[in-house]
Amino acid sequence: MSYRAGYVALVGEPNVGKSTLLNALLGQKLSIVTPKPQTTRHKIAGILTKENFQIVFLDTPGLIEPKYALQEVMMAFANDAIRDADIVVLLVDASSHGAADSLKSWRGVGRKLEQGGDKPIFLLLNKIDLVKKHEILPIIQSASEIYPFKEIIPVSALTGENLDDLEKTIVKYLPEGKAFYPEDYVSDRDERFFVSELVREEMFKAFKEEVPYSTTVEIEEFRESDDVRKTYIRAVIYVEKESQKGIIIGKNGAALKQIGQNSRKQIEEMIGHEVFLELFVKVRGGWRNNKKTLSQLGYR
Repeated sequence: MSYRAGYVALVGEPNVGKSTLLNALLGQKLSIVTPKPQTTRHKIAGILTKENFQIVFLDTPGLIEPKYALQEVMMAFANDAIRDADIVVLLVDASSHGAADSLKSWRGVGRKLEQGGDKPIFLLLNKIDLVKKHEILPIIQSASEIYPFKEIIPVSALTGENLDDLEKTIVKYLPEGKAFYPEDYVSDRDERFFVSELVREEMFKAFKEEVPYSTTVEIEEFRESDDVRKTYIRAVIYVEKESQKGIIIGKNGAALKQIGQNSRKQIEEMIGHEVFLELFVKVRGGWRNNKKTLSQLGYR
């Protein structure tokens, strides 16, 4: 059997389960996941390598109409993934798109994805664990009538249902060729990036409404000690307003301390040894709408 390798873009509206799917396909946590929409801000490559193939999944921010510079950058990441991919997988929440009228919006998205070139476009009906079995076939039938998707596959990223079939189907469409990455690679991102993402995830869990969207994290120091297996990390949480800084720090520093404790546990699980984590909060007014600042903070 010939070796196959290629890029697969995971795209869709916010909160349809792209990051959950990526983590499930890889068998480990790579992308952060929260109930809040627009948690993913970057294009993140997750690499699945097996004996006869390598799939480079590209997790992308949810497709939206951008309202400020950060969201414009996020949509640029999504468009880059569509352009670079060999296969585009459009995820939809099957549990909230059961009506035929709702399916019509997928036609427009499908045509937009065609701008990425002549490549297979799959429709992935996610969250079928929340849909009654007899309702799935009519959804598939309606979807096939409104747009000529190469494949329509019902799955549950949460329970793992049909993920083996999804993997086999993707491999069937991959071009023949050599692997892009060594077999032990799981991403193109380094540990510093994932540390910043884990801290940001904790803020999305801890705070409501606008506060987590106004934050970003920069790793100022990432250093392993010489004598023991311990990593020292200094991270800065940037906010846009002084009032937001007070919320994140909390009374007597309690909120920031809790974020640090929760983040440290996840970072230690990822790295595999003890971590000393220092968190600081600084105000950087209007960072979300300043392209130069966004570039400095890694949004490029």
